[in-house]
Amino acid sequence: MIELQNASRWYGQIIGLNDVSCTIGPGLTALLGPNGAGKSTLIKLLTGLIRPSTGIVHVLGEKPFANAKVLAKLGYCPEIDNFYEDMTGREFVTQMAAMSGLAGTALKQRVDDSIERVGMTDRCDRKIAGYSKGMRQRIKVAQAILHNPDVLVLDEPLNGLDPLGRREMTELMVSYAQAGKCVLISSHILYEVEQLTENILLMQRGRLLAQGSVRAIRELMDRHPHHIAIETDRPRELATALMAHPSVLGTRLDPKRESVVIVETSRPDAFYSRLPEVALASDYEIRRFDSPDNNLESVLRYLLDNKKDG
Repeated sequence: MIELQNASRWYGQIIGLNDVSCTIGPGLTALLGPNGAGKSTLIKLLTGLIRPSTGIVHVLGEKPFANAKVLAKLGYCPEIDNFYEDMTGREFVTQMAAMSGLAGTALKQRVDDSIERVGMTDRCDRKIAGYSKGMRQRIKVAQAILHNPDVLVLDEPLNGLDPLGRREMTELMVSYAQAGKCVLISSHILYEVEQLTENILLMQRGRLLAQGSVRAIRELMDRHPHHIAIETDRPRELATALMAHPSVLGTRLDPKRESVVIVETSRPDAFYSRLPEVALASDYEIRRFDSPDNNLESVLRYLLDNKKDG
């Protein structure tokens, strides 16, 4: 649904996007990267706000720049607020619906439906000037979904929302992805992204650093040992027993938690399969185990740090 082939974008002497090639299909994909990574440039290319300096950008099989056919099937929620403050939320969404080509009964129905879906029905007739950050965020999403787009691009859609609002918004985004839509989310809230999707695009300095599921990317990091913390009743004995497994590179006791063994392994899946056998064979009490490496934040930190070193 989205395809880039060697796409680059320059702003004078500054490179915003550097030779990026990727495809994004139906489902929910997270666009991640530090400030200056090129996320905003990529979003502007996909939403037709700018055109690439070189290469090809296709959305739904066509170039999005100044293409009304593509824009009619694309929804966009920008990070920055840019409202007519004297408008009510309903007036704003209605204006955006009219600009999308809707009219008459269809316009009113779509406006009502989208406002209801973002939980703003009881507040949509208040002026936007009096809206909180979370209410502004909701009404921006309402205008993005009112024409039932096939591609939905959301730039920091969870900013300013309270916990309930974030849950409602994530449920909305997931429902669109499950309906076969292409949903691309730019966000810096990693633990929420991790709950939303496994599929990521990671950018740094205008380049695409990695694409795919967090798990698949993590499994490619052969040079980086996987750490697993295991809390048990006999940590020294368990540490010795685990060293016999070929996937274990080393074990040590956690200096801050006497009952915890830290295991380094090059093959976490093999280790997880072996752990129950070891525990049952000598009747170790495994109280809990987790991996500080098996999360999105650690994967991104590893990729970014190693890219700098390279």
